[in-house]
Amino acid sequence: MSDVLSSLEPQLVWQYFDKILQIPHGSRNETALGEAVRSWAADKGFESAVDEVGNVVVRIGASPGRESAPTVVLQGHLDMVCEKNSDKDFDFEKDAIVPLRDGDWITADGTTLGADNGIGVAIGLALMDMPDLVHGPIELLMTVDEETGLNGAVGLDSELVSGRMMINLDSEDDGVFYVGCAGGRDAEISLPITHEPATAGSECLKIEIKGLRGGHSGLDIVHNRGNAIRLVARAVEAVPEEASLQLVSIDGGDKHNAIPREAVAMVQVASGKAALVEKTVAEQLAGFRSEHAAAEPELTATVTAVDLPDQVLTGDSTVEVLAIVLAIPHGVLAMSRDIVGLVETSNNLARVRIAEKSLDMLTATRSAVGSAIDGAVGQIQAVARLAGANVDAGEGYPGWQPNMESELLARGKKVWTEVHGVEPGFTAIHAGLECGIIGEKFPGMDMISIGPDIENPHSPDERVKIPTVARVFDFVIALLSDLARG
Repeated sequence: MSDVLSSLEPQLVWQYFDKILQIPHGSRNETALGEAVRSWAADKGFESAVDEVGNVVVRIGASPGRESAPTVVLQGHLDMVCEKNSDKDFDFEKDAIVPLRDGDWITADGTTLGADNGIGVAIGLALMDMPDLVHGPIELLMTVDEETGLNGAVGLDSELVSGRMMINLDSEDDGVFYVGCAGGRDAEISLPITHEPATAGSECLKIEIKGLRGGHSGLDIVHNRGNAIRLVARAVEAVPEEASLQLVSIDGGDKHNAIPREAVAMVQVASGKAALVEKTVAEQLAGFRSEHAAAEPELTATVTAVDLPDQVLTGDSTVEVLAIVLAIPHGVLAMSRDIVGLVETSNNLARVRIAEKSLDMLTATRSAVGSAIDGAVGQIQAVARLAGANVDAGEGYPGWQPNMESELLARGKKVWTEVHGVEPGFTAIHAGLECGIIGEKFPGMDMISIGPDIENPHSPDERVKIPTVARVFDFVIALLSDLARG
């Protein structure tokens, strides 16, 4: 076990988290971890099953005399978002995550940690090693491919679980029960572009935006952090016409659910105009830092001379690319009218790439209101039509409507207060939890979502607060015992 994690409490949870870190498990690469979970369960004498898409369930029988208690589903997801700093040499297909400790926090060395949702899965798995725990029937449900679109939940076999009370372990705010979540819908945009030969004697410059905090495109969108794609496009757009700038490429962002932290644009400019570009970018950087102030203390913008390629975008394509990148909405679009401080609708300009014949873009829209998702996607489609681009908008996934009359919520609030001496808060979350899909698939499923404090998920700054892991684990143990009493 990692020295960093070996002394932490509760040991069972951190031991399983350590095992999870050793096995690569990025989205769509969870097979090995799923097989390991089934092996660990078999070693403890528990049955498990897997459905066609790879979701795993481990069945823990009830304590003697508690067989008639309601079956409780503890649910998390096996996959993690694979993000790293650009200067970090790391292969998510084969390398183990390296945990680091910073006071009360566990983070990783230059990569995402995978506490989202590895720590939730570890909390569930730790129950396999607690034979003296009093509980009713338990089903540990671990889905796959959550981070790319909740696809494991979408494909979940309805025969895999029987319980109708579910504790989702994928929230990131200690002491707060989540009772609702946003739905979402992605859109892929393709703008035709044309190239022409590079101009002999011209210069090629790389304009790079780095050092942004990024983060989860739902949970962190409210913080108004910078989007590297938007900032690099603004820097390029600001270069005066006398530089005769033409784009070579623009590249930024990656995952639909991560706010872009880094972006780079390659540009051709007339000979002798590099100093003008450098001056313009420096002025833009000063403005960006003023706009984002304390939110982005590490923001940088650099200009570097590079070799001139054979081809560049035409002047018309350069204008069209910059225009659509700057026109697509990004950030908070509406705040909730019912819950103070909760984002209702947002859009993340998640990824931009120059392909051979097109500019390819990805956006991710979220909202607690289905019609608002349609409205935001409709706006994206309208911008695309004006630019002459094509849009492929997926079907999306549903939100989870709060049920304040929930028996599980009432029991959970009572138990949290008994265990920790204070009442928990409750809210909805501006992110896609699998509760929305699972609730639709299993009518009548009574659900709450909980988790320890996790900051900056989906970025290399991701970290989990050590004491809150124990608080959540203690609560889960107490709630299972309470529910077992009927």
